[in-house]
Amino acid sequence: MNNDLKPLLESVDVVSGYHQKPVLKGVSLPFYPGEFVAILGPNGAGKSTLLKVLLGSLSPQQGEVRLDGKALASWDAKARARRMAYIPQDFTLQFDYTVRDFVLMGRITYLKWWAAYSAQDAEICEAVMDELDLHQYADTLISQLSGGERQRVSIARALAQQTDIILMDEAFANLDINHQIELMQILYRIHKSRRKCIVMISHNINLAAEYCQRIIMLRDGSVLADGTPDDVIQTRNLRALYDTPLTILPHPTSGRPVVIYPEMPHE
Repeated sequence: MNNDLKPLLESVDVVSGYHQKPVLKGVSLPFYPGEFVAILGPNGAGKSTLLKVLLGSLSPQQGEVRLDGKALASWDAKARARRMAYIPQDFTLQFDYTVRDFVLMGRITYLKWWAAYSAQDAEICEAVMDELDLHQYADTLISQLSGGERQRVSIARALAQQTDIILMDEAFANLDINHQIELMQILYRIHKSRRKCIVMISHNINLAAEYCQRIIMLRDGSVLADGTPDDVIQTRNLRALYDTPLTILPHPTSGRPVVIYPEMPHE
């Protein structure tokens, strides 16, 4: 975190939930330009609720969310979509689009009413597909892709949207480890080269610790810890978060913290 910068996005004393039952209990979190942030926590901790509040799809019951220092509620949907892109865990489509057409949808927020995509929109789309090595799938239908390929296409659409912020909701939850690593490497490269603020929910502590520069831990709708992987991934925090004894060792090459599961009980 760089406190010399102004937050791009922040929650301020946010209380929010469903049917007047609060899930988030006074959460204040700033997100700065160029950060790669992972939000960790058990199921029911409030991670997805926080993401919905940050996106504006769920309103705070108390407090507010600010985008560029301005209340998120005062932004219209199109202006908001030019600042924040969202990558879901998975997606369903009413129609089966080709990869090229799906990536091009990232440009919708820039279209005027009933206008067609411009040559510039097409160029941006092609450049993004080049960057993510998707041209071999350009005319392939989304339904014919694997889970890892679908998520790579989702990232491409978010890049075509040309926002400063990308929010992700457990986008790697159902992927094989090779695809998880591939996509984390892609996101890390995007974060470094484009200085985008990437905020992702994750259940993979080790991948988050290796690639992200900031870790936020949520427990029971409150922030348990917030800081660098070295500061946050501590035995006491993991015990409080998951109620499980976990061992932490330094990675043999990077030095980042690595979580080791408990050994098998001896008979």
